[in-house]
Amino acid sequence: MTDTTGTTDLDAEDRKIVTLARSARARNQVAEGAAVRDETGRTYVAGTVALESLKLSALQTAVAMAVASGATSLEAAAVVSTADTPADADRAAVRDLGGPETPVLLAGPDGALRLRVTAG
Repeated sequence: MTDTTGTTDLDAEDRKIVTLARSARARNQVAEGAAVRDETGRTYVAGTVALESLKLSALQTAVAMAVASGATSLEAAAVVSTADTPADADRAAVRDLGGPETPVLLAGPDGALRLRVTAG
């Protein structure tokens, strides 16, 4: 697991998924927003799902959307949250599709990168 902070470490594609995750959180007025990038560069964006019969974090929802759309792997994942670390269940969902070395970026509501870890 790698731990680095600061937005200067982000390339343009990683900044894009952080921005998309932040937008989903704000637009849907949910606790978290997330975005993932698949092996072809397509992105999937989601917010927290909190229904009576279905509860998914934003990152779990984004991974599910990628799988449902035919993605076979992930290049990166981002979540925007007030949490200090990505939830274990979120990292597991990313790991299931992308593998243990897939980067998971955690940004605060302001979009600033707080933490970079691997899904492993």
